[in-house]
Amino acid sequence: MAGTIEVLVPGGQANPGPPLGPELGPTPVDVQAVVQEINDQTEAFDGTEVPVTVDYDDDGSFSIDVGVPPTAALIKDEAGFETGSGEPQKDFVADLSIDQVKTIAEQKHPDLLAYDTRNAAKEVVGTCASMGVTIEGEDAREFKERVDDGEYDDALSA
Repeated sequence: MAGTIEVLVPGGQANPGPPLGPELGPTPVDVQAVVQEINDQTEAFDGTEVPVTVDYDDDGSFSIDVGVPPTAALIKDEAGFETGSGEPQKDFVADLSIDQVKTIAEQKHPDLLAYDTRNAAKEVVGTCASMGVTIEGEDAREFKERVDDGEYDDALSA
C-alpha cells in the first residue's frame, strides 16, 4: 500500500488537520512525525503555501520532498501585500529592496533556470514587473537594465 501524497501547507505551520490529516490517516505512517518533519523543513517559508510531497511505505517509513513556493507568493510574502496590480505598468502595489530581491532569488534559485544569484534575481524582477512591484523605488524593468549593466553585481553576488 505504499504511496505518495501531494499537498500545499503553510510553511512551518502544518498540522494533523486538513489537508494533511485526512490524506495520511489511512496510511501506516505516524501523522505527527510527518507533520513535525514538514514543519522543520518549511519553517523558512513561514506561513507561505509550500508544495510538499510525502512518499510512504507499508512499514510506516516516509520521506518528504519540499518544493519552493511560486515566485509571486514569495514576493507577496516579502513585500507584505495580498494581490498584484491590475495595471502593473502604472499602479504599483509595493517596493522591494535589493536585499529582499536577493533573499527571494536565493530561496527560489533551486527551481529556476538561472546559474547564479544575479540571474535568479533577474527572474524575480521579471515577476515583480508583472505584479506592479518596484525595486529600490524604480520600475522593475529599469532595475533589470541596471542589473544587466553590472550596477548591482556586488549586492547580488552569491
